[in-house]
Amino acid sequence: MQTSSTNFSRGYIIALIATVLWSFTGILISYLSKTYALPSLVLAFWRDLFVSLGMLVALILVSRARFQLERVHWNFMVLYGFTLALFNSMWTFSVQYNGAAVATVLAFSSPAMTAIFSRLIFRETFNRVKVLSIVLSLIGTVLVSGAHDPSIWALNPLGIIFGLLTGLFFACYNLEGKHASDRSIDSWTALLYSFSIAAFFLLLFNLGVDGISGKPLLSDMLWLGNSTAAWGVLFFLGIAPTLGGFGLYTLSLRYLAPTVANLIATLEPALTAIWAYFLLNEQLNPVQWTGSFMVFTGVILLRWGERR
Repeated sequence: MQTSSTNFSRGYIIALIATVLWSFTGILISYLSKTYALPSLVLAFWRDLFVSLGMLVALILVSRARFQLERVHWNFMVLYGFTLALFNSMWTFSVQYNGAAVATVLAFSSPAMTAIFSRLIFRETFNRVKVLSIVLSLIGTVLVSGAHDPSIWALNPLGIIFGLLTGLFFACYNLEGKHASDRSIDSWTALLYSFSIAAFFLLLFNLGVDGISGKPLLSDMLWLGNSTAAWGVLFFLGIAPTLGGFGLYTLSLRYLAPTVANLIATLEPALTAIWAYFLLNEQLNPVQWTGSFMVFTGVILLRWGERR
């Protein structure tokens, strides 16, 4: 019992740190998009590539043994990377069609989807506290993002589909991360190969978009040109919030059920709103503060329920 409680506490702290790092992602992406008009799929490719390069250097210096991956796991790892590439792509299109607020809400439909899949696949048990945590987190995310405003929900069908697919593929990423942990695949090994494979698929996605639009192939890949500042921000985005966030989040799945880890990740929009207040001088209104409180309450209830 003590060991189980200790493992949960360790996983909870790891997932919380990952979420804090993740919460800076939106600010950096917003800066790159607004300041440099960087195409979203190009941004996603370089982000994943920088994560892969960062992991490559880190493992060369610290633990070369983690490069080893048993042949039996390669098919799964390709699927894992493909899911990650789809998640990044669907998120990009969801923001494009829905705007950031509604896209955030639709993306955070993933806890409910993860809960359903975890019940069907891993036979994960549920109690009233966990259900209440899901409800509070979802409502809080709606309030923080501003999606409670009916005018924002003037969506087209494609926007809704892309938004729900974002939540679906993030739920799949959670479950595949849990599967990788259950098969004793090292979390950092999984991170290296999943992001490397995702970068490869994103390169193919960019090729496909260029081919359909009639532009020269990969003509946008060096969009930032010789702007050292822009490349620096993009590199930092890949190494700090992305590598640190995904790495620790993947590690947390060794100790937590997928639904628990996913619910902790719902703190991201609330934390992003807080950082935006301090770093970008964006003011939070009372409704957003209420939503932040509800998200935090949902996670605290989850922690209390699991301890019991």
